[in-house]
Amino acid sequence: MLASISKHFFHVLARSRTLQGLASRVGMRKPTSFARRFIAGETIDDAIAAARALHERGLLVTLDHLGENVTNLAEADAATRDYLGIVEAIVQSGIDRNISLKLSGLGLDVDKARTVDNLRQVLERAEPAGFFVRLDMESSHYTDRTLEIMETLWQEGHRGLGVVLQAALRRSERDLQRLNSLGVRVRLVKGAYTEARSIAYQKKADVDAAFERMMKVLIAEGHYPAIATHDDVMIEKTRRWAAQHGVTPDRFEFQMLYGVRRDLQSRLAANNYRVRVYVPYGRQWFPYFMRRLGERPANLWFVIRSLLREERS
Repeated sequence: MLASISKHFFHVLARSRTLQGLASRVGMRKPTSFARRFIAGETIDDAIAAARALHERGLLVTLDHLGENVTNLAEADAATRDYLGIVEAIVQSGIDRNISLKLSGLGLDVDKARTVDNLRQVLERAEPAGFFVRLDMESSHYTDRTLEIMETLWQEGHRGLGVVLQAALRRSERDLQRLNSLGVRVRLVKGAYTEARSIAYQKKADVDAAFERMMKVLIAEGHYPAIATHDDVMIEKTRRWAAQHGVTPDRFEFQMLYGVRRDLQSRLAANNYRVRVYVPYGRQWFPYFMRRLGERPANLWFVIRSLLREERS
């Protein structure tokens, strides 16, 4: 119950225009900014530099240009052009050709058909260059449409495309069966959104149990799944389950967030597990940052004080 209240509180803060305005003015002008622990920076050059540093540690990356919930088609088309430029920049840089994006950033709140066209443009540029594109899962408001768009483009032959499922949603185990039958690559997460009791598990123990059930299906039957967690217990269960079923470390990967459990990332990589780090960047970093804080509420007042100090300096 407390965890649910905490999530809701931070989602409310993420929509605060006052805090967003302050964060926008302060930005990340100092390398020591607290936000820089979780966000690579505001530009593609910042993200590429962070990715190179992660590669040097033996880690894989996926880049996420932060931006969601555009409100008109002009913004959606601009975001699409941004992604086309990002694809070219990544090709030139030589880093992992792997990106993550949110469909609400390509216009899903405005026009579903246009969103499909925008995503198709990105895929038609990215896939021939060897990219893998992951559709991030947003709140349950978007789940049906995200999966429908995923399947539409999959049926068109776009195989460099994957999606995310949230263990907290009660429907996700059914969705996993469908995606596995299609051959889609799935990233499994616990879920960072506040959802109603009728559609989502509220207790941590229930979310963990669903995550474990889905992890076992993915390891045994999935298609190069991504197990996205920082939970030591769940990681150990994944390793044991894979070993028991003869699934070698090259047939799945762990995924973790930029700046979170860096010790664990390095330890797993040193033990020959594939670890991919989700590298978020961009000027619209505040909502993402607040969701991360929602997972560690004790950091809130430290961050607000830091923003105020940087604003005055």
